[in-house]
Amino acid sequence: MINLLKHPETFRKAEAGLVTSVYMILVFSMATAGLDDTPKIHFDEARLPFGYYENYVFPNLIRYTVLFGAFLLLHFRLVPPLFQKEEVFSHAFFIFLTFLGTGLLLGVADTYTRYYLYGTYNTEEVVYSIVFRDSLIDAFVLVLLVGIYSVLRHAGQLVINDSETIQPRYRTISKDSLVALAVWFISLVLLVIAEMDAELVLGWGIVIPSALALYIFAFFRLIPASLATKRPFLYYMLRIVLTLVAAVIPLLFILIALTNDPDISLGIVFFNTTCQFLITAPLAWILFKRYARDNEELFTLKKELGQTYASVDFLRSQINPHFLFNALNTIYGTAIQEKAERTSEGIEKLGDMMRFMLQENMQEKIPLVRETEYLTNYISLQKLRTDPIPTILVQVEIQQPTHPVQIAPMLLIPFVENAFKHGISFREPSHIMISLEVKEHVLHFDVHNSKHDRQGNDPEKNNNGIGLPNVRQRLQLLYPGRHELMVRENVREFFVHLTIRLQ
Repeated sequence: MINLLKHPETFRKAEAGLVTSVYMILVFSMATAGLDDTPKIHFDEARLPFGYYENYVFPNLIRYTVLFGAFLLLHFRLVPPLFQKEEVFSHAFFIFLTFLGTGLLLGVADTYTRYYLYGTYNTEEVVYSIVFRDSLIDAFVLVLLVGIYSVLRHAGQLVINDSETIQPRYRTISKDSLVALAVWFISLVLLVIAEMDAELVLGWGIVIPSALALYIFAFFRLIPASLATKRPFLYYMLRIVLTLVAAVIPLLFILIALTNDPDISLGIVFFNTTCQFLITAPLAWILFKRYARDNEELFTLKKELGQTYASVDFLRSQINPHFLFNALNTIYGTAIQEKAERTSEGIEKLGDMMRFMLQENMQEKIPLVRETEYLTNYISLQKLRTDPIPTILVQVEIQQPTHPVQIAPMLLIPFVENAFKHGISFREPSHIMISLEVKEHVLHFDVHNSKHDRQGNDPEKNNNGIGLPNVRQRLQLLYPGRHELMVRENVREFFVHLTIRLQ
């Protein structure tokens, strides 16, 4: 499920398949399950004839089809552009038309399923007002549910894409909980649209949120407090029982207020409590143990990685950079003598970059001014080959900090490298825009570039460079809870926004 959320097109296909399957199941069930006495009772009480196909099958088939079509239209065509702020007014207008059209079609179908109302009221106008009022309410509920689900889905994708940044701030937010919440909401919407039994909808609406709440409470409070006891699992389950007992009374009062039926409310509470005790509580314990084991393995890996870094640093210290600098100085002097200004400038920038990589890159933190100097040298070196091309636009706005701040070295350059690697084409118009500023010890770094596919003979085609996953991991290790990385892309453009609290 998480992989699906990371790939919107694949997830959209899965959603369409799920909704279509539910629609087919509803239609098949209606056609094969037969008819109970509930619809016919209303006609008998009104002393009006009841037609199985005319007053039940065909109107409900139309109703399911209209709801199915409206859901597909809203969710896949009209609502998504609103998040991209594309033609907002026109899409909002079509959403309103879809709402009206859905309400009118449902009203027409309901005039047959609720034909018994003609035996209760004196005039057709009263019947029409009741039927079409309820159908418009149903259409509004559909639009509202689709809107809520779309917001939830969009927010879930944002959190999953940037979970390394968000999760240290909000420990209760996790990919698993977001996926579970999304699946629960989808199923609840489908149950409401299908007009399933109110007890089933209400029970499903209570059990899943209760399970998520108990899971979070157990994971972060009950289980850690139980580990210090002699029998941690027994102590944990005892506290689970006390928690569930404490939740019975308020939950029962809420359900009685909603259903006005104490027996039904008591049954739902009993079912919910049983599920939480037998399923949620043991599952939370198992997942916590797995989490603790993974953390222990991660600590061991970090320790081994530190030893590896020490070995690499020792080998790197054996490299004498003076030979490289002397060679570059020789080439630089030759370029000056031959009046090759662009060549000498490039060599000078390259020498500064090598000095930075071999010396200051060894430090844990460096002044931000030195990091920006490295960025400026890299950009200047790249512009030597892009400036002669009029179709390539490179805009750079790097503001030096007013107060001395430090940053981990080589943290910003991967974004700029990727921008020049994927954003420059000598055959198509290209652009790269880079900005950096520091406000109140918070670094704001933005990179916006065009995207171009590499040609088959390009030696960089299969070279992925640093890669965003490595940058995310490094940010998570160096600035946990103190950074926010947002990456957006479409077919033609790529956007990066990074903020880091440096002190």
